[in-house]
Amino acid sequence: MHDYITQAETALTERFTLVIISHERPAFLRRTLQYYQGFTGKVLVLDSSRTAAENLARDYPGVDYRHLPEFSYKVLQDKLVYGVAQVTTPYMAFAADDDFLLHDALTESVVFLETNPEYGLCHGYGMMYLARGTAVNYYRRDKRVCEDYSSDLAEERVVDFLGQFLPPFYAVTRTDLLQQWYSVLPANTSFEWQEIGHAFYLLACAKARILPIPYAVREVNYGASEHNTNVLTVLTYTDPRSVAEREAFAQFLASTPMGFGSKTPDQIKQIALQGFDAMAQGLLSGRALQACMIVRSEWLKPDSEPVRFFGEQQFVEMPFYNKTMFDLLSQIEFLIHSMPAGRLQIKELEPILLRQWELMQVQANDNDRTLRSRLWEALGLGAFNRTVVRRLLQSLLAAGETQEAEPLQVWLERLDRVPTYDGQALLDSLPSGRLLTWLKARNPTSRQLSKARQQLARNAGGPTFGILLLDLEADMFKLQATFDSLMSGHCKAFKVVVLTTGDLPSHTTPQQTVHFVKVTADNYVDSLNRSVAQLGTDWVMLVEAGDSFTTSGLLRASLELLKADECRAVAMDEIQRQSDSTLTEVLRPGASLDMLQSVPGLMARHWLIRRELLIEAGGYDAEFSQALEFDLLLRLIARGGLAGLAHLAEPLLISQAQGVQAHEHERATLTRHVAQRGYAAQVSSAKPGTYQIDYRHTALPLVSIVLYCQNNMEQLQSCLVSVLQRTRYRNHEIVVADNSSQSPQLQAWLASLTTEGDRIRVVRSEQTVSPSAMTNLACQQAAGEYLVLLASDAQVVNANWLESLLNQAQRAEVGVVGGKLLDGAGNVAQAGLVLGGEQGVVAALVGEAKDAAGYMQRLEVEHNVSAVSAACLMIRKELLLALGGLDEEQFAAHYSDVDLCLKAAGAGYLTVWTPQAQVIHHGVVGHDQATLQALGEKWPDYLTRDPAYNANHTRTGKPFELGAALAVEWDTLLG
Repeated sequence: MHDYITQAETALTERFTLVIISHERPAFLRRTLQYYQGFTGKVLVLDSSRTAAENLARDYPGVDYRHLPEFSYKVLQDKLVYGVAQVTTPYMAFAADDDFLLHDALTESVVFLETNPEYGLCHGYGMMYLARGTAVNYYRRDKRVCEDYSSDLAEERVVDFLGQFLPPFYAVTRTDLLQQWYSVLPANTSFEWQEIGHAFYLLACAKARILPIPYAVREVNYGASEHNTNVLTVLTYTDPRSVAEREAFAQFLASTPMGFGSKTPDQIKQIALQGFDAMAQGLLSGRALQACMIVRSEWLKPDSEPVRFFGEQQFVEMPFYNKTMFDLLSQIEFLIHSMPAGRLQIKELEPILLRQWELMQVQANDNDRTLRSRLWEALGLGAFNRTVVRRLLQSLLAAGETQEAEPLQVWLERLDRVPTYDGQALLDSLPSGRLLTWLKARNPTSRQLSKARQQLARNAGGPTFGILLLDLEADMFKLQATFDSLMSGHCKAFKVVVLTTGDLPSHTTPQQTVHFVKVTADNYVDSLNRSVAQLGTDWVMLVEAGDSFTTSGLLRASLELLKADECRAVAMDEIQRQSDSTLTEVLRPGASLDMLQSVPGLMARHWLIRRELLIEAGGYDAEFSQALEFDLLLRLIARGGLAGLAHLAEPLLISQAQGVQAHEHERATLTRHVAQRGYAAQVSSAKPGTYQIDYRHTALPLVSIVLYCQNNMEQLQSCLVSVLQRTRYRNHEIVVADNSSQSPQLQAWLASLTTEGDRIRVVRSEQTVSPSAMTNLACQQAAGEYLVLLASDAQVVNANWLESLLNQAQRAEVGVVGGKLLDGAGNVAQAGLVLGGEQGVVAALVGEAKDAAGYMQRLEVEHNVSAVSAACLMIRKELLLALGGLDEEQFAAHYSDVDLCLKAAGAGYLTVWTPQAQVIHHGVVGHDQATLQALGEKWPDYLTRDPAYNANHTRTGKPFELGAALAVEWDTLLG
């Protein structure tokens, strides 16, 4: 038999074709073709990606590669029909690009079918794998089942096989059988019925064999199916539609020629339904398929084999427990790690690659020994990064350490035999790497750096910075990381005070550039304040050990602050290291009182504070030791408002992100601050790390809800019903602003409204006027102290919407309040407006899920924006009139709401967006180029740079995404 298999292997190219299916997954495709190199059968690739795989024919010349962009992922059936028609060998098998079918198992299955002509398909048992960053988890998927379906009765074979269903899609199958099946399969059959029908047809036409051998190592389908399918749904749902689907597919099978002999169509239909039920029961009970993790395999070292850890449950009856199989798994694992492809694998590799990149950076005080030490650490994080291996090998050889270098040389040669991934290229393609590239692009050229230093020298060296460095964990490694970043930076006008709970490394004085101060967890705030008094620098900032300064952040701050005598405190952007060690940008808006109050963990950290003002404010308050910076900023605001609080859109630090938990000290200082402003407010925290203020205003003012209408009776009725049914706040009136509607039905209905008391009033213009003019007319006649402009095609969602708007609008510093607009599916349609960019005015955070947090948690909290939509907008009537109402001349139909918000800002008022008032409205911003031009001419500063939108965010794509990697305009800054 062995000789026969050997002969079959040599002739496999004429007997067997492996059809590999791929779509938009070039990394998977390359890896699977690398795996099948040396396989003696034919390999046909069906790739429906939009673009062809680059250089695939060159790298794998023996493969028949078909680029088939006409077959999208949603029409897999058409691709399979095409594929089976191309096969000319008598046997074939399908393979997914993320699975590994074992070469010997394919050969053995072909041999079985060759010697058993009454059998139509053959395969063995499968395992599953889940690729992680440095490990692979293996699962027992298949249970031991009946292995021979050899009954001469097709109905017995079908029902028995479906009842112990081991999916036969990847089995070695007679090509003519598959070609017959796909020739009769109805077009547009769902994925579920394709899979069920595939098994039914093959077993009805021929016998099947499951050999007691390992056959496939298949990737776990983690997360939702990309096709969003589930066989059990069509087999078990009892609703009329699902039952009808089962009946219809059974009827189709009954009408298809198969091996049921003299059975009538009705009998075959009943066999099909019986098979469906058997399959459902088998899947529900886990009779044949049930995942269970059996092995975790880690490959951290450059060894010939990974280290394996066996789970509590093992299944020795399965044919996986032998050296040959584990050797095969090692080969597969090597490819998985050297050619990473899976979503989870890449996600877990990102922090590893990032840390390896950091360890490979050369610091100012490095020598060969320290560099080599860090390269060993980098290698320990992941042995498949060829750059790390090569650099460490070079370092060892240069140091004459040939004995340690020898195994690394062997390992590198092994890596070089496969197209191992480029660690830097992979990192560059990931979010953390793209962020590093973006950050690097901001650095000045050597000419610009020289010019900057000359300019600072002409200004007495420029501003000086006092860095209060908290080392409360006594972590010298973190301290060194901060020191390294400062030494690598372009600005040296700083002094550092290290407040540490550890042993002092040396005796220092406050006059030295670095001064160490011994503290405890109880007294470090007092030491902070003493250090501030002794520093003598212009500015002070508080950082923690491990925070890294960006290369040019302090330099840009130095240049910008040369001309900013009025600044009291400056917020800068930063990069934050998340809990999984990846990087994300925190690009803050301008000075935003409400965002600061709502998410202090994201807004209050690492400000540059003018030192003398910090001293005047009394320094840091030990009572709020968990919110030192937030408390200080609130006190500065209490003393001088928002004047002198600035924002510089330049990352200053790479710091550890704080946890999302709320801090009682944050809540306490915020409560105190709001009380000092005259409110008996309640501060709550509905979401961890966020705060909501109920100002508890005592007044219950009359609110006029203004609904603009013009011949839209059905929409207006729906809106009005939603207001009447979902408005808990009773002290309101509804003013319908009818712009000369001509519909008799609408006029009659509006007339009927006025006879039902004074809660609903109609203000009508007999002549058609602009929407702005009609709204102004209604607002002038409204009786309310506060006005709500509400689109008449909107619908109120939550009953407390008016109270939520009033909660913000009754604040003395607030001029305009806007609500959260949702589309019909419950997703965000608009969360305020962003000004500028290609379109001039765009809706923020469109398409986010209703319960999504949004960028910097914006969708969960009140925050300041430059403008909100008149689809839901509240303003004091007195302020509206003082601002001249909506502009009827320049913005008669478009952008009058934006103009109103900007006029309020010009008068010193804030615009607040609140998620607590929710309205269903399409939220689409209407565009008119001429009016947009007029808006830009009237408000050039806002349309050039929206102060509520970070300049480093994109101006061309989706709002709040990182902009292009562009250099800072250093020459402009330097004059």
